[in-house]
Amino acid sequence: MKGPPLDDPARLIHALRDELNRANTAYYTHAAPFLTDRQYDEKLARLAELERLHPKLDHPDSPTHRVGGEPIPAFTQRPHAVPMLSIDNTYNEPDVRAWVKRMHDAAANTDATPALFAANESTPLRFAAEPKIDGVAVSLRYENARLVHALTRGDGTTGDDVTANIRTIRAVPLTLPDSTPATLEVRGEVYLPKKEFERINANREDEGEDLFANPRNACAGTLKQLDPREVAKRKLGFIAHGRGEVSPAAYAATHSAFLDKLASLGFPVNPITLCDTAESVLDAIKDFDKKRHDAPYAVDGMVVRVDSYALQSALGTTSKSPRWVIAFKYPAERKATTLEKIEAQVGKTGKITPRATLAPVSLAGTTVRHATLHNFGIVRQKDLREGDRVIVEKAGEIIPQVIGREDNSARPAKGRFLPPDHCPECKGEIEIEPPDASGSPELETTRRCVNPECPAQVREKLIWFTGRKQMDIEGLGEKTIDLIRSNDSTIPLNTFADIFRLPDHRPALLALDRMGEKKADNLIAGIDAAKSRPVSRVLASMGIRHVGGSNAKLLARRFATIDDLLAAKPEDLESIEGFGPIRAEVIARYLHSPAGRETIAALRAVGVTFDNPDFRPAEQAAGPDPANPFTGKTIVLTGTLANFDRQTLTEQLESLGAKVTSSVSKKTHLVIAGESAGSKLEKARELNIELWDEAALASALAKLT
Repeated sequence: MKGPPLDDPARLIHALRDELNRANTAYYTHAAPFLTDRQYDEKLARLAELERLHPKLDHPDSPTHRVGGEPIPAFTQRPHAVPMLSIDNTYNEPDVRAWVKRMHDAAANTDATPALFAANESTPLRFAAEPKIDGVAVSLRYENARLVHALTRGDGTTGDDVTANIRTIRAVPLTLPDSTPATLEVRGEVYLPKKEFERINANREDEGEDLFANPRNACAGTLKQLDPREVAKRKLGFIAHGRGEVSPAAYAATHSAFLDKLASLGFPVNPITLCDTAESVLDAIKDFDKKRHDAPYAVDGMVVRVDSYALQSALGTTSKSPRWVIAFKYPAERKATTLEKIEAQVGKTGKITPRATLAPVSLAGTTVRHATLHNFGIVRQKDLREGDRVIVEKAGEIIPQVIGREDNSARPAKGRFLPPDHCPECKGEIEIEPPDASGSPELETTRRCVNPECPAQVREKLIWFTGRKQMDIEGLGEKTIDLIRSNDSTIPLNTFADIFRLPDHRPALLALDRMGEKKADNLIAGIDAAKSRPVSRVLASMGIRHVGGSNAKLLARRFATIDDLLAAKPEDLESIEGFGPIRAEVIARYLHSPAGRETIAALRAVGVTFDNPDFRPAEQAAGPDPANPFTGKTIVLTGTLANFDRQTLTEQLESLGAKVTSSVSKKTHLVIAGESAGSKLEKARELNIELWDEAALASALAKLT
């Protein structure tokens, strides 16, 4: 089959959109992908390029817009056309049998029953059973085959409008075939895949942030993000499982038929089991229980509902829940085992967390030997002690956690577990959050080592310190750092200052595997160049909490020298725009700590200059320099800049008092556009933002030199 002509962008764009939409349906609805991830990404990039070159052909429903748009200021609320009621839960078989009997008794006495028999139904009452996903319920409203609104459940009558976030989910169709009802509300569950949940928690652990307790909490937190671009990164999924308003209402007579139609429209749906007795319902629940741990998402039960919409309507609802549906909740698998040891682990950011070592126990399909204890406050609340018999379950079927002591189990001879009062790795000082937790240990949430050169943190901090956007030391990447720190090496590399002593060990460097003369010379030259990095780069490289590139710049502009910064009090830092009391207190505590002062003194001793070209005394006194067109301006760089390195230019503009950001908004003052500038340039024109080309930029910079 011939494709569209290559010189017809409109037809090519249409063909790419159609293929990508079909690929989404094949992947998420039918589990039968016909494109590899790489092929999908390549076609998506091609489509994005065509839309950039032909902006009039761009469309908000294009697959390219699933990466998310600009952050929204806040969520608005909208009413549900049909209330989103909660479902009654049950946890045992007798309740299921009793509910099925109630449905049979009620159905026998409704006006709808004769009509069902007249329609030659094999039985007047069938039940549809399907997995209950542990996610976040949403309602998708389509009008004239286009997604117009997506609402959370909220209070059942009104929900948050999360349309911008839902549009980033590839499993959600943005447009439907023209044969779709004029109004179609699809109810379903947004979920976070198990693998994505594990990835996100691993990243949060690396950053020293609290872990999400389960995929549902992580999913709910994601949907509350005001920046759809961040939502897009989390790769949420969606499964359709019901309806809201549908016009015309005769679109489907039963729930099972409605789900079949949704699947044909491209919506992912779960397979359902049709049942007609209590025993067949219970068989369906038991059968899925055997395989639910293999599902890519967390499942916490089975939803069983009357299949016929006519009977559903006749059976009606209570004030809170429909009578015609019930959710059987699987009990979390829990087992007892012995808590052999409580260990204090130090993470990359210095966060100290307790971990339980357990006598091995089989749980939810895997052998569990370790479990999270979250924080020392929880250990104290549950009064957990080594040697206890404890109950363990998997939170969200994924993370093993200790629920508490086994009832009536014998208490071991050991006393209460005492959290470390010094870092278990470096024996250095620690900080406790909240700060008064030492007086109320049950309230403690975080215990952190404040020594930036703690051995447990040092490798990751060294890698960060030498990175391109930090001190930018050529030749000293992760592999080289590991090589130097290996057991076969005699070169000390445990502190930031040790990096600058590496040139003194040139013979030993040359003896390392794959370290030739040229590589060693380049490494030594890179280290020497790093000594003169500005103070803002040094501060941003040290791994100080709350001090990234932007905040380091703000500190450098406020304080002329590193000594001035070291002398600053929390209230001095709090006066900087964007610095609240908590951030100011944390930074000041580090700067005044012995470890912080020793680290800076050691860097000075090895030749790091701490030069500060970013200091802006004029901003402290008379305000911005009118002769400098960059002072106080928010600038966006876009397109290919032929005569400027983007990183170098960014640093130069920031040194002149500008703030360089990556996205165009109403707060942007200036957009500097090179060749092949795309959507950012178009948005700047829409917002009537000042535009410069490279010639205008070069001219302005020349006047300041």
